[in-house]
Amino acid sequence: MHRREMITATGTALAIGGIAATFGGPAVADVQAATEQPSPTPKDRTMTVRFALNTSTVRGQGLSVPEQVKLAAAAGYDGIEPWIRDIQQYVEKGGSLDDLRKLIADSGLTVDSAIGFAKWIVDDPAERAAGLEEARRDMDMVGKIGGTRIAAPPVGAQNAPGPALDVIAERYRSLLDLGKETGVVPQLELWGFSKTLSRLGELAYVATAAEHPLACVLPDFYHIYKGGSRFDGLGMIEASRMHVFHMNDYPATPPRETIADADRVFPGDGVCPLPETIALLLRGGFVGTFSLELFNPEYWKRDAAQVAKEGLEKSKAVVAKAQKLLA
Repeated sequence: MHRREMITATGTALAIGGIAATFGGPAVADVQAATEQPSPTPKDRTMTVRFALNTSTVRGQGLSVPEQVKLAAAAGYDGIEPWIRDIQQYVEKGGSLDDLRKLIADSGLTVDSAIGFAKWIVDDPAERAAGLEEARRDMDMVGKIGGTRIAAPPVGAQNAPGPALDVIAERYRSLLDLGKETGVVPQLELWGFSKTLSRLGELAYVATAAEHPLACVLPDFYHIYKGGSRFDGLGMIEASRMHVFHMNDYPATPPRETIADADRVFPGDGVCPLPETIALLLRGGFVGTFSLELFNPEYWKRDAAQVAKEGLEKSKAVVAKAQKLLA
């Protein structure tokens, strides 16, 4: 190492240590230990990331949760990202959460995340309190089937500009405290169509201002585009604070202003710069889960097994291209 490089490296290390000491923050290793939750090794050893099936991808086929689990396992996914409402329907029809947990484990899958819609962000105190209770029930349900994470989108504040970002940060911190109690971490989710938390900068600010060791974000390729953010902004988010990333692609038309969830397509079938963006994530140390989340009604008309298999193959293909860019 040249003398100038040595001085620069030493100075950087001292600066990081000084910042932690000045603000009373924990060491980097302590923060990672508090926020990272270990995941099994990917089934595909050529990959450094894992792949999950968000069950919205096959929503139109009307599968039960056990059928969704068997589908994801047969297609070769590492994990599954179920929707809370599907789990609730399963329980209402007499299903057992213990049996579901066993089925998931026996199928070789993990519950990498789950999709819920508790209104934790809203201004009305009574509605927000009810939202937190709903979040507690959702987290408890996720925990009982072996999950440790749940999405926390800005539901209830998507149709009009919501609270100030500092206020949202306080409310997210309350949700994180609930996550600490239940053992299921709420991931601050980006919604590009929303009037609140639609841009990467807003997501990063709220997660930072929450000042909580479990704070983390749940980005999405489609939502980043829909909200008008540039993908380069992902380089400013610490990789260990992104446990799950929603995988998808989008076509050139309709334009960003009118494009909708239903327009999402398989990875690699659209115009999103997926290999370049994923390379950016991998270069930054991302080792989380890419969860395939699509809402395309054309895919819902097809055989669910074929859709799941094609989605996984195309997800792996764009990650493989990203890895080649790093070689």
